[in-house]
Amino acid sequence: MKLVIVESPAKAKTINKYLGSDYEVVASFGHIRDLPAKDGSVDPADDFAMKWEVDPKASKRVSEIAASVKSADRLILATDPDREGEAISWHILEALKARRAIKDTPVERVTFNAITKDAIKEAMARPRQIDQALVDAYLARRALDYLVGFNLSPVLWRKLPGARSAGRVQSVALRLVCDREREIETFVAREYWSIIAHMKTAAGAAFTARLVGADGKKITRLDIGTGAEAEGFKKSLLEAAYRVRSVEAKPTKRHPSPPFTTSTLQQEASRKLGYAPARTMQLAQRLYEGVELGGETVGLITYMRTDGVDMAPEAIASARRVIGKEYGDAYVPQAPRRYQSKAKNAQEAHEAIRPTDLGRLPREVARYVDSEQAKLYELIWIRTLASQMESAELERTTVDIEAKAGARTLDLRATGQVVKFDGFLRLYQEDRDDPVVGEDDEEGRLPPMKQGEPVSREKLDVTQHFTEPPPRYSEASLVKKMEELGIGRPSTYASILAVLRDRDYVRLDKKKLVPSDKGMLVTAFLESFFTRYVEFDFTAALEEDLDRVSNSEIDWKTLLRRFWEEFSASIDGTKELRTTQVLDSLNEIMGPHVFPQKADGGDPRGCPKCNAGQLSLKLGKFGAFIGCSNYPECNFTRQLSATEAEGPRVLGEDPETNAEISVRDGRYGPYVQRGDGKERKMSSLPKGVVPDQVDLEMALALLSLPREVAKHPETGDPIKAGIGRFGPYVQHAKVYASLAKDDDVLTIGPNRAIDLIIAKETGAGRGGGGRGAPAGRALGEHPDGGPVTVHAGKYGPYVKHGSVNATLPKSISPETVTLEDAIPLLAARAEASGKKKSGAKKAPTKKAPAKKAAAKKAPAKKAETTAKKPATKKTATGAAKKPASKKAAASE
Repeated sequence: MKLVIVESPAKAKTINKYLGSDYEVVASFGHIRDLPAKDGSVDPADDFAMKWEVDPKASKRVSEIAASVKSADRLILATDPDREGEAISWHILEALKARRAIKDTPVERVTFNAITKDAIKEAMARPRQIDQALVDAYLARRALDYLVGFNLSPVLWRKLPGARSAGRVQSVALRLVCDREREIETFVAREYWSIIAHMKTAAGAAFTARLVGADGKKITRLDIGTGAEAEGFKKSLLEAAYRVRSVEAKPTKRHPSPPFTTSTLQQEASRKLGYAPARTMQLAQRLYEGVELGGETVGLITYMRTDGVDMAPEAIASARRVIGKEYGDAYVPQAPRRYQSKAKNAQEAHEAIRPTDLGRLPREVARYVDSEQAKLYELIWIRTLASQMESAELERTTVDIEAKAGARTLDLRATGQVVKFDGFLRLYQEDRDDPVVGEDDEEGRLPPMKQGEPVSREKLDVTQHFTEPPPRYSEASLVKKMEELGIGRPSTYASILAVLRDRDYVRLDKKKLVPSDKGMLVTAFLESFFTRYVEFDFTAALEEDLDRVSNSEIDWKTLLRRFWEEFSASIDGTKELRTTQVLDSLNEIMGPHVFPQKADGGDPRGCPKCNAGQLSLKLGKFGAFIGCSNYPECNFTRQLSATEAEGPRVLGEDPETNAEISVRDGRYGPYVQRGDGKERKMSSLPKGVVPDQVDLEMALALLSLPREVAKHPETGDPIKAGIGRFGPYVQHAKVYASLAKDDDVLTIGPNRAIDLIIAKETGAGRGGGGRGAPAGRALGEHPDGGPVTVHAGKYGPYVKHGSVNATLPKSISPETVTLEDAIPLLAARAEASGKKKSGAKKAPTKKAPAKKAAAKKAPAKKAETTAKKPATKKTATGAAKKPASKKAAASE
């Protein structure tokens, strides 16, 4: 019997059907070992020895795998074909060696790019050994992330209260978002004017032309800077006679984009489908691992973490056949298209992301998958097919028109573009995050015109414009920018964005990433005192070095030594850093953000309360805030956000009391207020609502809280909704239930409110907080029998089957979790707790005798390390020094 190890149960289930009875396929449920979240897990003083621990949840799985190996003829490691998959295989092998489960059993490594019968059998016929260079690159990356996270984060905690963590790539991605915000805040709009003439040919056909020159000089978009200049040109054009100077029709082609890589899939799924990168990867994982199609389990797409853009020859041939059948031979190019990746060190010769069988049309697949998976499959199918279609043929026409006004000559230009043959455009066109100004001017066909032909002016559009600041990043455009700069790698983009949001460094507003004050502060601090480590070039160069490790070009420990020498010196340099130095640097960098220019030209840092002191950043127990230099004589404080820098913003009057309604900013956050003095009433803004979004209607609704939402079905007493110290809630008598992230305290309805209260009163919802979902939503029937449900719990959402509860990871939303997501989580939880079946009852046990002598404590099991020492040499840890435990995010 041959034992095959893969990551997930879904993958194991699919592959098991292909290999037959000679094979046993088991799942490791992802990584089984990790670096403990404490000091000393990576020891620079011991040549970067890394101490690994088997995850407690994975310990039983490792024992089961070890037991199976002992009776196996061969061990086959079949984890994913990228660097992370190579690392998982290495960890499994090392853990088995530590348990002495591997003796004479041959060990092989196989990889496949698609989970299909042919791909699996071909992979089994071509085994290899674990690629140590890829493992070394993983070890270097993991060590770097740990060293940065566990050394830099404590500096932030000490010097910048309220900061959560820093990371090697995470902090650089955050800097991109913050830099863009500063550009927006310091942007000065520039006035410009455009002049467009509505014209007709001698035959009476209408078209438009733009002023592009005058008196022998070109006029670009921003050259007409004042209304007076525009009026001067208008006067000349009203007096001018017009004729066609030249007509140029130029054929051109537009070629299709290559098939998807990880980053381009995330970008297009965000633009076209509205999926966050993390959600896109979840759905792609399911399509890759396989679904039931007419009684057959098959993977629908190739591996989804890749930089590669080329496709296998058989896939290209299949695409050409489908194009001919579905769209006709005219859409099949004479020669197959081949693409080359522009990414540096594209991941290990992977293919692009494509359907495993292009003959499976999206409308057919949609019958077997949920709607989100169907939409993503269709997007991948269309992009793949379009990449092999004929180019679109266009004709771009440019007509230059001369306007003579006395001795003055003005130049106008009309442009048009028509599609002669749509080619791949019939199927697919890539979206853009931010349209280019003026790019639509060429759309449409111009009427026939000849050189020297007179044309007439109908009217002139003279329009004032102002330049706009650069747009904020969307998740898609940030991924694109990171890829362009060489920051991060395909498998890290989604997790980096998730970390930034989870730590409240950024928030999404109308699908755009907006940095929080906390995020701006962290970035300003790192730019001041760890400049090198948030530089784009440095981070990209480090990624290139990691790629060189994977290519066996440099030694991974040499890379670590070089990095640690400079980085540890930077950390040491902050030990004597005084608070005044930190504040001076933050005030300088964040000045435009926290002290914006006033409309009346006054001092932006002048205290609005005492009119004598200067406002400055202050550091308090709960984070940074703005305070007056005249403290304690003046106790003015506010949050960092500049929205309320000039005092309260009056929204209007209460229609019932005529009291003034305003939105204000306090030390503990923004709030709305009615009236003043003893009669005033205040209400905090819900999380995620910024002062700029508040109008009179919203303010009145907030000030009406708590409001009655429903009557309790049993007692008849009111259920009220309000905002308290710990956020929005619903209340019945003395029972309070927190609202979930997606609940709105102003609009929550009676059914949802009753559900939350009933769940809290019965203990089913355990508070209804966290990232919640409706209590007890059914997901479907478990393979072992019994319903699987999702609940909102005090510590976050979880799935339940029988007596087994499994917490949802942050990457899976309770609103979108499916039965396929829940089953592996429940299985892992059941194994970790020693339950064979989730619904199994515990056998009765005898009561232990009272006050028995305590058993002798077993010696603690030593952590496994990557750098093996001679058995006689003692480790540096132990009784001599107990490392302090820290909770820091050592992530990218």
